[in-house]
Amino acid sequence: MSEKLILIDGHSILNRAFYGVPDLTNAEGIHTNAMYGFLNILFKFLDEEKPDYITVAFDLSAPTFRHKVFDGYKGTRKPMQPELKQQVPLMKELLKAMNITVVEQEGYEADDILGTIAKESAAKGIDVSIVSGDRDLLQLADEHIKIRIPKTKKGVTEVEDYYPSDVFNLYGVTPHEFIDVKALMGDTSDNIPGAPGVGPKTASAIIQKYHSLDNVFEHLCELKPPKAKISITENVEQIKMSRFLSEIKIDVPIDYKVEDSKAGDFFNENSYELFKKYNFKNMLKKFENTDIIAKDPECYEYFKKISDFADVENVFNKAVDIAGGIEKIGLSIVRENELIAVGITLSDTEIYYIPVSGFVTESYLADRLSDVVSVASNRNIASANIKDYLDIFEKDKINGYPLVSEKAFIDTAIAAYLLHPSNESYDYESLGREFLSLTYPSKTELLGKLSINKAVNEAEDNLIKYACLSSYAYYKCADKITEQLKSENMYELFETIEMPLIFVLFEMQQQGISVDKQALVDYSKVLGTKISVLEKEIYEAAGEEFNINSPKQLGVILFERLGMPNGKKTKSGYSTAADVLEKLAPDYPVVSKILEYRQLAKLKSTYADGLTQYISEDGRIHGTFNQTITATGRISSTEPNLQNIPIRMEMGKAIRKVFVPKDGFVFLDADYSQIELRILAHMSGDEKLIEAYNSSADIHRATAAQVFGVPLEEVTDEQRRNAKAVNFGIIYGMSSFGLSQDLSISRKEAKEYIERYFASYPTIKTFIDGLVSDAKEKGYSLTMYNRRREIPEIKSSNFMQRSFGERVAMNAPIQGTAADIIKLAMINVYNALKEHNLRSRLILQVHDELLVETAEDEVDTVKQIMLDGMKNAVSLKVPLEVDLKEGKDWLEAH
Repeated sequence: MSEKLILIDGHSILNRAFYGVPDLTNAEGIHTNAMYGFLNILFKFLDEEKPDYITVAFDLSAPTFRHKVFDGYKGTRKPMQPELKQQVPLMKELLKAMNITVVEQEGYEADDILGTIAKESAAKGIDVSIVSGDRDLLQLADEHIKIRIPKTKKGVTEVEDYYPSDVFNLYGVTPHEFIDVKALMGDTSDNIPGAPGVGPKTASAIIQKYHSLDNVFEHLCELKPPKAKISITENVEQIKMSRFLSEIKIDVPIDYKVEDSKAGDFFNENSYELFKKYNFKNMLKKFENTDIIAKDPECYEYFKKISDFADVENVFNKAVDIAGGIEKIGLSIVRENELIAVGITLSDTEIYYIPVSGFVTESYLADRLSDVVSVASNRNIASANIKDYLDIFEKDKINGYPLVSEKAFIDTAIAAYLLHPSNESYDYESLGREFLSLTYPSKTELLGKLSINKAVNEAEDNLIKYACLSSYAYYKCADKITEQLKSENMYELFETIEMPLIFVLFEMQQQGISVDKQALVDYSKVLGTKISVLEKEIYEAAGEEFNINSPKQLGVILFERLGMPNGKKTKSGYSTAADVLEKLAPDYPVVSKILEYRQLAKLKSTYADGLTQYISEDGRIHGTFNQTITATGRISSTEPNLQNIPIRMEMGKAIRKVFVPKDGFVFLDADYSQIELRILAHMSGDEKLIEAYNSSADIHRATAAQVFGVPLEEVTDEQRRNAKAVNFGIIYGMSSFGLSQDLSISRKEAKEYIERYFASYPTIKTFIDGLVSDAKEKGYSLTMYNRRREIPEIKSSNFMQRSFGERVAMNAPIQGTAADIIKLAMINVYNALKEHNLRSRLILQVHDELLVETAEDEVDTVKQIMLDGMKNAVSLKVPLEVDLKEGKDWLEAH
């Protein structure tokens, strides 16, 4: 069997990968998508062909021009995108680290190098595969040279293979004749001229008949079709130049020996470090069976399952001693519906798995864990997602609050989130990779799709690994994460906001919110009736029945049957997105009905019917509040999302009426007034805005007076409305286009409003510009509390992505600061309710709003607690105002 050589066109595949893989960056902000895509393609061909040799050819410099010159002409290419250009030298470095031969030659392009190596190797009887996205290389195909062109379709890489017969079947010409086909066509991507108007089919037909350009030029008078004849006749010299530029050289004077490019030893210490650096998580698994990283890290030898009562007691006694001092322990809780086991790390060589078994009952395990936690106060119990397990440590309570000190824990997931808030995961595998430079098998790799309960019986060895590995990772990472938080000036944020908040959110989840189930059923019926009426009215206006929920059918009805204007048809049909319909609604009543139908259908399915499944046996919904989901720092709500209850339409507001306090209680709802604008005033230091707030002026009316140059008392309602739109638009980096859409005015008018605003508040303009320039320099933004938001998009060469990044840079410091302040307010209110030994409980947070289920005899005390806790959460240059209401349901309180 012949030996095999794979030749890869470096720039071509890197370029293809760059545009085929969404933008990726590592922790340092280095773009990595082209490298990631390149490696995927590389591994695909290595797995398929298992070559004896491999070589990658690059142009010596970034290919912004062609080196071949024809009578002084150089074909030109578009400049390389900066994000791609950054990755070229990194890709070369990575390939060399993988012991893959990289070839470059001054004065020659990669395709000339590939052509030379391919022909010389084929002459030695070696089978060659050339991998490239450039069809010019088809001219090299012969019985020992296969051209392989990868194409990505819907995220899947497919490959077209070409031997001479394949070239002939597709183009009707030989590989050598293909050069002349290309010469006639030209190449717009390289700005290589050919015969204008002559496409692939015509060029192929002409060369099929005449076989060479020289013969074509000798028969110009008989060429067909007439348009091609004219174009070729008028551009003979241009076509000759095109042929010269299209022909690949096969005699480049290059110092290359195929024997020196043996394939193998791809996965070594050098490549491992680079794969880690660029966060190629999936590819790190390729190192598992090498000496670089053993499948089982060294700590595995210290994993010990213990269920003997005396051994367990000794471990917990030692854990209590450690937790009472300053040394750390690692703790991993394993449970499904009930406590199954504990993974606990006491030192590098003391890593234990303690399952519920025999004398070690679930209650015993919970009690002993409580003993450990109760003595800890130096953040020396390292774990992750602690909120999910706080109920285990509820052995002792006062007035329903567990006696667990929040100073006992360091939640490694939350700490890692603060450092990289856009990461997908903060599990032990991610922590190990980032902070320990170790690749651990993931929970999925160890347990597959098994539930914890099933794993106990079917995969206990791997369950032990999962519990011990995670506890060990938390233990080993804790100090490193703490050091990094301190070095990045984020430890105070972690210490004073995020860690205490865990206990607040836990209590909110435990309390839940009461729902009047019958009212929910009645609400669903009302919605159903309204939806049925709307359906009939829509069918009547359309002249036929159709599926209103089908965008395709709806598009046909609106833009074909009813003939509405501005229908934009795509492969999947007309767009019927909300913004499209909202533009049509003022002139077409049926469109208004369709929009209302959609809103009501959403209310019914998501809330009226959807909430029912979340009501527990106690009649309350116990949702989940998440700290590590949003990049802004805001808390999110899931199962269900109670933060997204619609309030803009009357029927949407009505859903709040089904949320009610328990008997003997009322709801107190407190909402910050214009907190983000107040933060803008404080952070920018704009004296006029600060003065307006300190004088208790209507801020939107005051802004209108400034912007439109009229006395405060003469500001019209329309001017105030426009000023309000600008006020809030500025915070979110709104453009003149966005403002014009909001106010239904021209972009010119909107632009003038924004310019007037910045002329009236010049300090704000300077402040916002500063936020953008700082983010461009650092790659991230910061809140008042040093919360970081990474913004890789701000350095993108893509205008849309860069504009998005700039808007984020304007808004993230303000929105993130608002998130920090409401968290501080929650902590204040929670602590005060607890310290006053009250029965009232904080049960819900929605953006800038807090809801407390308040005992009727505690209303006055709680009102003061809420006002004090929220107003005094932070000291700004302007006062924090709070709107506080009382009600017998959430709607009435809001």
